[in-house]
Amino acid sequence: MEAQFTTLGALIGLAIAIVLIIKKVQPAYSLILGALIGGLIGGGGLSTTVSTMVSGAGSMMSSILRILTSGILAGSLIKTGSAEKIAETIVEKLGEKRAVAAISIATMIICAVGVFIDISVITVAPIALAIGKRAKLSKSGILIAMIGGGKAGNIISPNPNTIAISEAFSQDLTAVMMRNFVPALCALAMAIFLASLVSKRSGDEISSSDLESSGEKNLPAFGPAVLGPVVVIVMLALRPIAGIAIDPLIALPVGGFVSMLATGKIKNCIEYMEFGLSKVIGVSILLIGTGTIAGIIKASALQYDVTNILEAMNMPAFVLAPLAGILMAAATASTTAGATVAAQTFAPTLLANGVSGLAAAAMIHAGATVLDSLPHGSFFHATGGAVNMSIGNRMKLIPFEAAIGLTSTIVSVIMYLILHG
Repeated sequence: MEAQFTTLGALIGLAIAIVLIIKKVQPAYSLILGALIGGLIGGGGLSTTVSTMVSGAGSMMSSILRILTSGILAGSLIKTGSAEKIAETIVEKLGEKRAVAAISIATMIICAVGVFIDISVITVAPIALAIGKRAKLSKSGILIAMIGGGKAGNIISPNPNTIAISEAFSQDLTAVMMRNFVPALCALAMAIFLASLVSKRSGDEISSSDLESSGEKNLPAFGPAVLGPVVVIVMLALRPIAGIAIDPLIALPVGGFVSMLATGKIKNCIEYMEFGLSKVIGVSILLIGTGTIAGIIKASALQYDVTNILEAMNMPAFVLAPLAGILMAAATASTTAGATVAAQTFAPTLLANGVSGLAAAAMIHAGATVLDSLPHGSFFHATGGAVNMSIGNRMKLIPFEAAIGLTSTIVSVIMYLILHG
């Protein structure tokens, strides 16, 4: 398809969106305005620009529908106390001596079963702060442990980013999740290693004021708590195992209702569904805005120019996948938005150059976790607030987070070279 917009216009539009997001303008509006200005500067004309934006937003609809229904699972796990019970059990079983590993593993599992990464960190944070204070760990150490575990879980989860990438490459969701299982374990190991290094950092201790008051909570037993996520995993696994395709649109809400039934909270289903919707509506709206800028970028000469640069540098085509994930996630400060823009824009180029859809999806997904937590995104502030950390101290953790994401990215690329080299 011939480019309708110039590379310069697409990049200026993206830059304007980034600046607006940094200036605290609502991200979806920032992306829409950036797309409009980028299209006009890129020479598309008003009519072409608007139609391309609408088409780009429309391409997100199947992902948005699945994300909206995933809110039923997320809402049930959080409101029934299942997410907290899973985290609490893991920490208790591993004990204070392995506190850093317990915190990382707990966050990874919570995120991997379908809870969004920021919510996973917020869910585990009160438990992590309490055990961190007893074990004399620093805030920096436990936050790196939670974020690193969350990053590991995020690339093997039925979360919005995974759904959007699998849609862009027309790949089975379960296959995309499982492809990054080994990279996720390597990222988890790196998270535990780095968190352990800074967990004894002085001047960053957890104080009593950081701990939430421990009101009595009636949490479910561990078995009922994990039943919902287990049902989702089994339903999604039926396609590769038995050839029975159950769409995430069905599997994710079914898992949510099973969780409510197992924990005896089905009578609260309307409340939990509304809560879950409140958690996913933001990312759904963000994806509409992301779709508009992705439409402009996809219809621009950017992908051809980037490909030509790689060829001029004698770099293989597959390098485009992790590089696109890294750069677009850094630009949007969001795993979901970055991975979606990268996948929507470069999927045709990668497939045309012989890179398998599954491998490309996995490498983009892993790459999107390297620089996704920059200060112009909400994740940076949500995670810092979860442990009452100052912005200055939160900034110091970005290199550690990038190292964890880069670990999964490198391993994902190595796996591609081994399997397809």
